[in-house]
Amino acid sequence: MTLIKSISGIRGTIGGDPEDGLNPLAIVKFVAAYATFIRKNTKVTTNKIVVGRDARISGPMVKQVVLGTLMGMGFDVVDIDLATTPTTELAVAMEGACGGIILTASHNPKQWNALKLLNEKGEFLNAAEGAEVLALAAKEDFQFADVDHLGKVITDTTYIQKHIDSVLKLDLVDVEAIKAANFKVAIDCVNSVGGIAIPALLEALGVKQVLKLNCEPTGHFAHNPEPLPEHLTDISNLIRTEKADVGFVVDPDVDRLAIVCENGEMFVEEYTLVAVADYVLSRTPGNTVSNLSSSRALRDVTHRYAGCEYNAAAVGEVNVVTKMKETNAVIGGEGNGGVIYPASHYGRDALVGIALFLTHLAKKHMTVSELRATYPPYFISKQKVQLTPEINVDAILAKVKEKFAQYDITDIDGVKIDFPDKWVHLRKSNTEPIIRIYSEAHTMKEAEELGGELIQIIHDMCK
Repeated sequence: MTLIKSISGIRGTIGGDPEDGLNPLAIVKFVAAYATFIRKNTKVTTNKIVVGRDARISGPMVKQVVLGTLMGMGFDVVDIDLATTPTTELAVAMEGACGGIILTASHNPKQWNALKLLNEKGEFLNAAEGAEVLALAAKEDFQFADVDHLGKVITDTTYIQKHIDSVLKLDLVDVEAIKAANFKVAIDCVNSVGGIAIPALLEALGVKQVLKLNCEPTGHFAHNPEPLPEHLTDISNLIRTEKADVGFVVDPDVDRLAIVCENGEMFVEEYTLVAVADYVLSRTPGNTVSNLSSSRALRDVTHRYAGCEYNAAAVGEVNVVTKMKETNAVIGGEGNGGVIYPASHYGRDALVGIALFLTHLAKKHMTVSELRATYPPYFISKQKVQLTPEINVDAILAKVKEKFAQYDITDIDGVKIDFPDKWVHLRKSNTEPIIRIYSEAHTMKEAEELGGELIQIIHDMCK
């Protein structure tokens, strides 16, 4: 059994000994610590915290413990039940709540669940705030409410529809153009809340032909829930057989969006953000942001538009959001299919991504594969180096930085080396003695060779 405590939340497997996994005792401790943090820091006076969950099998159990703990801490809880991560984020702002907790382990398998913690803006806690919650939990420094000050539960299951309504109101979402295109759309919602939200969104956008895969929100994922090409053969075959125009695949909490072309080939997750950014920039020029491990294609597309600048952030959604706010970016996100559109909210949102992509496709009057061919061709290789615990990873990264000092180096998150036509990014893991090595070039062979070269250099340094 496993329990991983980090600044972005608490995730773990269900079951096992009291000290292992995301069991009821652990849930009470971390939720009480979060409630204490909110009570201490919030400027909102509503005394409400929103709770939403994906369709995981453990969801009802985890939710009941979370609701009871928040009530015991004296908070009123807005229980929106089955809801996407971006829906829960929006609900916090719409409710004027003090914060929110999302019960989802994102793309992890069904035995996992997690507590993802939001502030009063419906955004993830930053590093310092997350560390404060973990410190409160470690010391069990919290006080429960007396009987006259217990909270209550307010059930509101309308927020997916409110989320969809907010998407339809976005200036760059053209429902009439989507209707006129008469798209046939295939979807794979991996047996979670996307199976509720995505068909309803497509209907609201005027899409009349929808081919559904794994849309029953049972929590029994039909395949590995991470939307990677090797897990998406069923929707590829469906698109080819039924001659669909496009396919959309989401993860269990619907903050990541993978797109499949009309020929069944992958659009590639890295290019979800690239395509949406291209459309947004064509209508509202401005700056863009992605993390250091995301494709250079976003930078290239951004520079097609006069006066538009690209900036890179450290890996992690909260870091991307911070950089977006600093640079007043009009669009940003992560190369895992995470689209962050500030005109909606500062969170990765597959519903927003689908609506903007379909509008873009409708206005371009081309197939998805033709659209993909308009973007710079890059390939990313993802490798890792296993190290012994006694090796000083920071020292290794410092030596790599020194060795390649003649190139453009970024060291806000590990070491990224930008060559004229390719790049490589080395980051140490926070949970195990490994260095992750992401490399990108114009062919997969070049990307893998670049990653392999760095792996050999690291091994030589360790001798």
